[in-house]
Amino acid sequence: MRQFTLEALYRYPVKSLAGESFGALEVDARGFRHDRHWMVVDPAGRFMTQREQARMALIGTHVTAQGELQLSAPGMPALSLPVRRDGGRIAVDVWGDTVDAVPTDPAADAWLSAFLDTPCRLVHMADDGVRPVDPDFAGPQDQVGFADGFPFLLISQASLDDLNSRLDETLSMRRFRPNLVVAGCPPYAEDTWRVIRIGDIRFRVVKPCARCAIPTVDPDTGKRGKEPLRTLASFRRRGREVMFGQNLAHDGRGRLEVGMTVEVLE
Repeated sequence: MRQFTLEALYRYPVKSLAGESFGALEVDARGFRHDRHWMVVDPAGRFMTQREQARMALIGTHVTAQGELQLSAPGMPALSLPVRRDGGRIAVDVWGDTVDAVPTDPAADAWLSAFLDTPCRLVHMADDGVRPVDPDFAGPQDQVGFADGFPFLLISQASLDDLNSRLDETLSMRRFRPNLVVAGCPPYAEDTWRVIRIGDIRFRVVKPCARCAIPTVDPDTGKRGKEPLRTLASFRRRGREVMFGQNLAHDGRGRLEVGMTVEVLE
């Protein structure tokens, strides 16, 4: 059995806003607790991302122990949103899926609209809402929050190191927005994995991650460039798509901690 090390954990409370790294995180039915639990939508209820609004990368997020969401951004006052679970439901769209969501607070809508310079609102996923994972790649029991399609994204540190060796400027893992970073394996070893186990949780490696334009956005400046997609396309293209990282579905709940052993079962 091949064994490696869980090197880093990342969570992104609001879809396409900045995330945080942690030493330990709880896993529930949708993935990491509070991961992509909130989402910014346009007036029609359609999801918004850095693909269209690169400045979203500059908005910091933090979830308190009580479940309160805190937002920060350059030139903006910090904003804290109390936990609300009694609001009316609205239907929102994320990649063609219609999902029940709960509006957060008009103050959050105004704050985000001002910073992004476009009308928008902030919603959170209903506690009893269920968004299934694409059945072509997962089982009927699998579900996900507001992430693009899968509960987890895994990238090995060696894969990023190899990519950086081909670039003029070194890029951080933050560009690629993974949930799990694994150390100790060869570059792109994750392409060959089918089932892994970390602690008591089993993960199925279900689909390579086709990269969109978001990794071209500098998370520190919100500016868009051509890299790393230009370089990735030179050696990681599969048909019309550029692959980097692997999407995972999971079985069970529990707690993950940096330093845990990653066992490759298949």
